[in-house]
Amino acid sequence: MIETSMQDQASGLRRLTNPSRTKVITVTGGKGGVGKTNVTLGMAASMARQGKKVMVLDADLGLANVDVLLGLRAGKNLSHVLQGVCDLKDIILEGPHGMKIVPASSGLQGMTELTPAQHAGLIRAFGTLEEEVDVLLVDTAAGISDMVLSFSRAAQDVVIVVCDEPTSITDAYALIKVLSREHGVTRFKVVANMVRSYREGRDLFTKLTRVTERFLNANLELVACVPVDERVRQAVRKQKVVIDAFPRSPASLAMNALANKALTWPVPRNPGGHLEFFVERLLIKNDDAGELVRE
Repeated sequence: MIETSMQDQASGLRRLTNPSRTKVITVTGGKGGVGKTNVTLGMAASMARQGKKVMVLDADLGLANVDVLLGLRAGKNLSHVLQGVCDLKDIILEGPHGMKIVPASSGLQGMTELTPAQHAGLIRAFGTLEEEVDVLLVDTAAGISDMVLSFSRAAQDVVIVVCDEPTSITDAYALIKVLSREHGVTRFKVVANMVRSYREGRDLFTKLTRVTERFLNANLELVACVPVDERVRQAVRKQKVVIDAFPRSPASLAMNALANKALTWPVPRNPGGHLEFFVERLLIKNDDAGELVRE
């Protein structure tokens, strides 16, 4: 009975993340303030406007802000799902252009320190979804917490957002180092955000690759240079995605181009980095996860 339950949960998430149907992209970065969430929502809105079924998971479990940036009111969030108060389908919000938002909690330290069993419970919740999803975008927290690493190594593509600050470059390198050396993630897409020119973005990318090529076995690709744009800040104040509030602004054009490019990224044939493989590993091989299922 328990084994059947585990298999059902894993197969449920496999439906969501079937490589032929769903593209899983984690958007992350070494430090806060680099614009990860704005990049995530810009990509999501652009894809949804093209008719894609897009879901955004706010994976900053302690300091969530996706729903706030969109002006949405979340009655319940992922913390309630983990407490057993409700199912995942009960907390999903609808954002611009029909995109689906999975809100996390804000101001709950315990959500940033999940046990392996709670990790499994969170992933297991996705197995209950019947939603058809073309693209799942995961907006992580800053840093190198277990949750950031979990979603990064589970995704098909990892997007690292950096800006031209020494701490941003240093922290991005630290994240790439941990993922490549300890978790076997070797392919990274880089977004140079808030740059004054394409050349500045290329220079920023060069700074990062200079150290990764020397010390790490990692392949970095510059996929976008998003210009510094006051309209982004104005859109945040309006609680709108910049590509909706100011569709012809420089940042909007860059995010649209990034979204179009992301839709063409091939899905790897090797299942080792797929989210459904990660779920099965958590549910079946983790003793704590087994205890969670038995409960």
